[in-house]
Amino acid sequence: MANNLVIRALKANAKSFSLSSKKIDRIPSAVAKFTSLMKLQLNNNCLSTLPIELQSLCHLTELNLGNNVFEEIPQVLRYLPSLRKLYLFGNKIENLPEDAFDGLSKLVLLNVNHNKIRVLPPEIQGLTHLEILSLTDNRLEVIPAEIALLEKLTEINLTNNNLVTLPPQICLLPQLSKLYLARNHLKVLPEGVFRLSKLRVLDVAGNCLAMFPVDFQLIRLEELYCEGNAFVQHELVQSVQEVEVLTLKEQAARLIMMDCRRECSFLRETLQLHPAVACMLSQGGRCALCSQAFLTTWLECVQFVSLRKDMKMRSSQSIPVRALLCSHSCFNQSGHMYYGVGSV
Repeated sequence: MANNLVIRALKANAKSFSLSSKKIDRIPSAVAKFTSLMKLQLNNNCLSTLPIELQSLCHLTELNLGNNVFEEIPQVLRYLPSLRKLYLFGNKIENLPEDAFDGLSKLVLLNVNHNKIRVLPPEIQGLTHLEILSLTDNRLEVIPAEIALLEKLTEINLTNNNLVTLPPQICLLPQLSKLYLARNHLKVLPEGVFRLSKLRVLDVAGNCLAMFPVDFQLIRLEELYCEGNAFVQHELVQSVQEVEVLTLKEQAARLIMMDCRRECSFLRETLQLHPAVACMLSQGGRCALCSQAFLTTWLECVQFVSLRKDMKMRSSQSIPVRALLCSHSCFNQSGHMYYGVGSV
């Protein structure tokens, strides 16, 4: 039957061809003669390899290999220079070697959902045109920092993996509008996530988050899914303030950072000669109340943000957002809505 379909399609000079759900375990050799083919559907079969002859499909832009038995990304794909959409969901892929993405630089969509992938190699940075990356239902434990080099990414789906943390560099993706992280083991989201200016959909349901990162409320979200986390509760308990003693390093850092905010700062010019010190100071933060800079000593607080009032969303839910204060002096001021974080 498959051969008959191939013959008919060859006579018609088809641009799109499907052998979906034909129970085949190999590709008919005549498929390699579709030199004008742009779309090939081979999903829902028993394929484990692709013949090298398929490299003749130089105009192929979309290939669906979903729901087969591939254990690796087929080598022949690196010889398909026009390939833009690749579906490999529902296979048996466990490892992605360093050269897995060689020759696939024009991909805009990569779907490897429902496999057994544990590691995403740094070499994914070679997919410079990638817009949609989907790795749902794998066994990923780490995402490489190099993902930040995929500047055209608009959607990332990492639902149902084993992620504990995310690289802070993910906050540098300028076009990212949808981020799906549900059902992982995330305890925190990276500080700086508010820099994702185009983010509109965020799904972090079913993780281990206690609160959202600093300035999270600045994101112009349209959809937020966060049920099933271990968020801190808005409950008042008695506490005792510890004596606040700043180290000499902390005091010096605060004075330097304060001076650097002046229009004419001698210290700011001097820091250019000491890049290591400048890098250290760049890791500091600012007090949510007085805006004073600090380096490593702060008071962790939480504010409860209304999604409807503060983020202009439809939900009436309130979420806990992390806030950092520079001292107990600021915390003890009246009129603010920051609460200390404690365990009972």
